[in-house]
Amino acid sequence: MLHSIRWTSEKITQRLRLIEPLVYRRRQPLPPFRLLQLPDPLAQPPVAPDLVDRDWTLVEPNSYWLEPQSNFVLRGSFQIPQEWDTVSPVALYLPLGEAGDFSHPEALIYIDGVPYAACDRHHQEILLPERWRADRVQALALHGWTGGTHVLRWDGGVSIKARRTMPLLMGECAVVQIDQPTRDFIALARVALGIATQLFEHDPARAHLLNALDDAFKMLDTREPLGERFYASVPAAQQILQAGVEQAGPPLDVDVTAVGHAHIDVAWLWTLGQTRRKAGCTFHNVLRLMEQFPAFRFTQSQPQLYDYVRQDYPDLFQAIKERVQEGRWEPIGGMWVEADCNLSGGESLARQFLLGRRFFREHFGAGAESPVLWLPDVFGYAWNLPQLIKEAGMEYFFTIKIGWSQYNRLPYDSFWWQGLDGSRVLTHFSPTKESGSSKASTYNSDASPQQTLSTWNNFQQKDWGKPGVTPPLLMSYGYGDGGGGPTREMLENIGHMQSFPAAPRTHCGTVGDFFRQLEAEVGDRLPTWNGELYLEYHRGTYTTHARNKRANRKSEFLLHDAEFLAAMAAVFAPDYDYPHEDL
Repeated sequence: MLHSIRWTSEKITQRLRLIEPLVYRRRQPLPPFRLLQLPDPLAQPPVAPDLVDRDWTLVEPNSYWLEPQSNFVLRGSFQIPQEWDTVSPVALYLPLGEAGDFSHPEALIYIDGVPYAACDRHHQEILLPERWRADRVQALALHGWTGGTHVLRWDGGVSIKARRTMPLLMGECAVVQIDQPTRDFIALARVALGIATQLFEHDPARAHLLNALDDAFKMLDTREPLGERFYASVPAAQQILQAGVEQAGPPLDVDVTAVGHAHIDVAWLWTLGQTRRKAGCTFHNVLRLMEQFPAFRFTQSQPQLYDYVRQDYPDLFQAIKERVQEGRWEPIGGMWVEADCNLSGGESLARQFLLGRRFFREHFGAGAESPVLWLPDVFGYAWNLPQLIKEAGMEYFFTIKIGWSQYNRLPYDSFWWQGLDGSRVLTHFSPTKESGSSKASTYNSDASPQQTLSTWNNFQQKDWGKPGVTPPLLMSYGYGDGGGGPTREMLENIGHMQSFPAAPRTHCGTVGDFFRQLEAEVGDRLPTWNGELYLEYHRGTYTTHARNKRANRKSEFLLHDAEFLAAMAAVFAPDYDYPHEDL
């Protein structure tokens, strides 16, 4: 009652907005960029540090600089001020503009001609290592894309495409020095406020968390002008908040495995050339986050994306192989791409498994072959799929897409899916619910307190565990569809929610380990679904691009006939050389 009268949560929300800019304790503006527009995403970007660019277009801060559907290179430089201390972290802050949905605009960052990280509208801060603190100017180049001409909007669960015509507005880019105590305080306060606002009004933990937040923010010195007095007050405020959180009660007896992920549609609202760039940008960012967060685990499907990276960024591919060997990067999915499972024939699906698993085995080793078929965004699943999964040497199946059905939600989130021949695979639908969406779940969670709690609240089988055992859950987090992946804020949230009052025990992990835990703890208690997994949504997609689908089906018939005739020839003509490689 007291916190409702005093509007505590609204007050803390406002105070957080007030102090968030103070994370950057020092700031050195970057010189204006120079811009060159490229003809396509595969054009060789001019990123060499000694390149002359004086004839390129100058882009001043707070000016409009490029239209949608544009490929570009921005060139500039940076230097870390020599007088800054050598203890606090230093980063590039690159707000290139806001392009609506997905992670656009996006750009791969080259420092002295070498690709290092990526920036997009969700990843605007690039932490700089010690080697760039030397007293010299570093060349900076950004190779990117402004994003598409359409923005997706949701109206009552219906997707609406709106045309985007405005050019991007360049922000004030800078080298910044981070005040780590302030950032740590904001992260803890963000999680505490997020959990408190999701709890039932009479939950004791809610009042305890709001009391702790109120006491901590009273300790902060937020008198104008904000400066050294504020920074001096942060440690005491952090102590008060941490102590209050520890006294607010135990976590929920629920385990959530948080799986870092970046869903990338190989073909959707962009060309294949953009897909290649998206994979490079996203994967570079993942490696940088792994340097900052040792517990971070990342899961990525589709050998096609890895093959693009192998061709375009060999050093990046080698670094990924090293993370795979360490167990921190999980190649997953089994199929070459996340394939349609309704129109594709059995032979096509079998080859998806053969080619996909062969690529993982050849490049990452036999131990890296995933036991999980990962298809979060496929529009329905035929009844023969469990048999193909088992015959491909896999045991588990993951999706969330059936939760998008228009009328009926499947009554289970964890179950055994039985195929036509009796094969069974352990299946899990992540129940994480996207904020404000009418759909049952998402594979692009933001790992916020709200969505982490929804993973438990939206789960339909809370009482299916053995005595004393709660069924484990999986949350797939990271910006996706257009790539981007996890962010620093997401990983900070997960770090605090490992044992947070009234919240699920959330930890970074892999999909394979989650399924093994699910099978060991509650596998014998789960129901069996015997039938196809039909999606009551996206039905019109099977009428679009009919010419391509007809040609694909004719190719399947021709392939069958070619194999049949070649096999028959090998039987009746012993000297016939069966064309293994060609087929």
